[in-house]
Formats: sequence, structure tokens, C-alpha cells
Amino acid sequence: MKSKLLLLTLFSFLIILKTKAQDVKLISVNQLESRFKQGKDTIYVVNFWATWCKPCVNELPEFEKFKSANQGKPVKVILISTDLRSKLEIGVKPFVKTHHLTGEVYLLNEAPSSFTERISPDWSGALPGTLIFNSKTGQKKFHESAYTYAELSTAIK
Repeated sequence: MKSKLLLLTLFSFLIILKTKAQDVKLISVNQLESRFKQGKDTIYVVNFWATWCKPCVNELPEFEKFKSANQGKPVKVILISTDLRSKLEIGVKPFVKTHHLTGEVYLLNEAPSSFTERISPDWSGALPGTLIFNSKTGQKKFHESAYTYAELSTAIK
């Protein structure tokens, strides 16, 4: 009886993990900025990507590895898809599931022309793009191209 209960608990845990990887919510720039205010000493690494962007897709495992390596530290990785909102159910959610993205994943609920300048005046709108925001110092850095794990590790120091 105990082994059946243990097996059922393990199975339930695996289902929870699997569904977490599929959870993609909408987010606005205002909501993202509010999120920054929540972490008083947190470094936010916010990657803007799209399912159709090959360099974006290639760098996503680097962000997953970076997220895992910084677990328990005041570093938060947030992945924000810039795909069209109409692609949320048919494109982004299946992509997140297929690529086993386990962190916080959102779909930006704004038109590109309305958010790039607010994220960084240095951003031309090209993807991928990554914003690193230190909530303790208020310092922002924007990187407009793909990152490697080593480059991410260096960038937050």
C-alpha cells in the first residue's frame, strides 16, 4: 500500500512539473516594471525572443542552464516571447513544452513599436535581446544579440 501511495505521489509530482513547463502568461511592460520593484536585491535577466528566431531558439538552453546554476541566488531569469498574441495557444505554448522551458515564460502583450524604446533606447528591435536589471542599484544593461552561458555569467557581475 505504501509503495502505491509513493508511486502515485511521484506520478503527481511529475505531472505538476510537466504542466509548469507549459505555463505561459501575458505580460505588459508596465507589469514587468512592477515585477522589478518586487525584488529589492534581485538581478533580473529578461530575454526577449520569438519562436521563429533561430538565434533566439539556439540561446534558450543557455538561459535554462544559467537559471539552474543561479538557483537560490537573487538572480531571476524571465523569458518573454515577442510572438504575436494570436500565436500563444498554437505556437508559443507548444514551443515551450517541446523545448522544456521550465522557468518563467511570458508572451509580451504589446506591439513591438510600443515597447522597444521603453525597454532600452539602445534596442533597435532586433532579436534576441536581453535586459539585465539590478533592482538594488537600478542599473540596466541591454544586449542585442545572442548570449552564451559564460557571457551571461560575466554580464551579471
